[in-house]
Amino acid sequence: MAHTYNYQKKLDFKKSARCAKHNLPISVKYATEIGNYLKNKPLDKGIKLLQAIEEKKDFLPLVKYSKKIPHRKGEAKRGVKAGRYPIKTSKYMRLLLEEVKANADNKNLDAEKLRIKSIFVTKGVTRTKLQPLGRISGKTRESKSTNVEIVVLEE
Repeated sequence: MAHTYNYQKKLDFKKSARCAKHNLPISVKYATEIGNYLKNKPLDKGIKLLQAIEEKKDFLPLVKYSKKIPHRKGEAKRGVKAGRYPIKTSKYMRLLLEEVKANADNKNLDAEKLRIKSIFVTKGVTRTKLQPLGRISGKTRESKSTNVEIVVLEE
């Protein structure tokens, strides 16, 4: 059974490449912020930005989910200075961008002309686990998981 993508707009399949992963163990909120940050940027620039966040050289600007988040030094990005360094999320997203680049290479698309058209993020399956607390009872916690889908287009 073929996977149906959530991206609904009509695309020229000869000039676009896609990639999707399900139930990644990353934060939905950070993945959404990364998706909004990288939208309409060149693919190579997106990979470099995520590498800088992983190495804590650059911060991810938080626009939508920015309550009680400290401000970072340097210039404001996307109109905000509030930001964080989500290392695990940026690592998984960078690997997905490299995977979509490999899919584009497989279709003989020019890597320099690729632009990120869409990064669609939804909540995945949550599994409950018991965190031990005290001698008798525990506390139930839900583990995060995220579905991510990336579409790039050659321009």
